[in-house]
Amino acid sequence: MDVKKVAVIGGGTMGNGIAHVFAMNDISVNLIETKQEFADKAVATIEKNLDRMVKKEKINEAKKSSTMDGISVFLDVEEGVKDVDLVVEAVPENFDIKKSVWEKVDKAAPDHAILGSNTSSISITKLAALTSRPEKFIGMHFFNPVPVMKLVEIVRGLQTDDETYEIVKEASEKLNKVPVPVNDAPGFVSNRVLMPMINEAIFCVGEGVATAEHVDEVMKLGMAHPMGPLRLADFIGLDVCLDILNVLYEGFKDPKYRPAPLLVKMVDAGKLGNKTGEGFYTYD
Repeated sequence: MDVKKVAVIGGGTMGNGIAHVFAMNDISVNLIETKQEFADKAVATIEKNLDRMVKKEKINEAKKSSTMDGISVFLDVEEGVKDVDLVVEAVPENFDIKKSVWEKVDKAAPDHAILGSNTSSISITKLAALTSRPEKFIGMHFFNPVPVMKLVEIVRGLQTDDETYEIVKEASEKLNKVPVPVNDAPGFVSNRVLMPMINEAIFCVGEGVATAEHVDEVMKLGMAHPMGPLRLADFIGLDVCLDILNVLYEGFKDPKYRPAPLLVKMVDAGKLGNKTGEGFYTYD
């Protein structure tokens, strides 16, 4: 099956980026949001990012126009998924929210449609069990910023069949991404490795070992990381980091995944990083 039309549920940072790359590669997109203002913001972000690509001469104006024309906005999940080949869910990293979405999708999406979640840590097997077609359920974990980052973790749940995997792998390659297969486990590979590093960096700051700037400097200059772990945490969102660490902690029951107290305090204080203007650093 060729994926010719996709529904992207959620127009936030990840959702609008996913919609962007599908539409730019000539796959029609139904972008689904809960409110018109959220949808307008998502579409404006996509247009802004396309303008940046035009300015850098990565695409021309014609490609920008065809990309924008390939995106349709819906405010109703059932309406937005009824005629698509693939659904990609990119709603907040909260199981109850995802459960509500997938129950609606399963009833309304065509029988042939593949169901994909952009979750960064929640069990694909657990999400697939919410539907009547667990064999057609798979993880498509994109990375931020989606138009730039090449990796897509393709996560197979317990019942994901080979045909579903091959179709999603091929679709990812059409987006000029590099699909990497992993099996279902808390955090998959990316966040199982990344989040403990970020968490340990936060422990270093919380215990007074070094400032955030100096922790990041050590990792950039000593380990050749392009961005320090605390700057990266701000970029991801400290609330997202905390959610993922909690999933890892609950999934493995291993204290090494216990969130750093400073991280919990910062999230409680609303200091979430880039999106709030303050985290370990301050932003305009």
